[in-house]
Amino acid sequence: MSKETTLLNESINFDEVRCIGSNGEQLGIISSKEAQKIADDDGLDLVLISADAKPPVCKIMDYKKFCYQRDKKIKEARKKQKQIEIKEIKLSTQIAQNDINYKVKHAKEFLQSGKHVKFKVFLKGREMADPKQGFNVIYRVIEMLQEDANTEDKPVLEGRYVNITVTPKVIKKA
Repeated sequence: MSKETTLLNESINFDEVRCIGSNGEQLGIISSKEAQKIADDDGLDLVLISADAKPPVCKIMDYKKFCYQRDKKIKEARKKQKQIEIKEIKLSTQIAQNDINYKVKHAKEFLQSGKHVKFKVFLKGREMADPKQGFNVIYRVIEMLQEDANTEDKPVLEGRYVNITVTPKVIKKA
């Protein structure tokens, strides 16, 4: 039920509606005017729950309180969501082993702090014709990160880059 499409109180003009009381009890099939009178007597709103049902279903409730609680639940769910941060490390096909060691060391730090790491090997000019060198660099990096990271898929050639994303290994507690 969204705020724009929900019919309330006098907007509901069906001959008969199946009415549900404020405590969840069934009031039966009554006219919409009679249901509105019951809601007014209780100081609550008559809310259309299902217009497609035969007869349409209405409920007597405090609509503002219902909206407040629904919005509060949505906010709470958003708080509990975990944002995944992806760090990107760029390499080249001509990179020296000590430079790979240095970049892998940084990647391990990112992985230990729970971040995902994306390695990108840039292919220049003629290297695009045979991207094996880029894949070889990626495979060397994966080999060095075997104890600390999981790889979701195989390295992928996307445009001028050979990419792979690694995620931290989940350590199961006994």
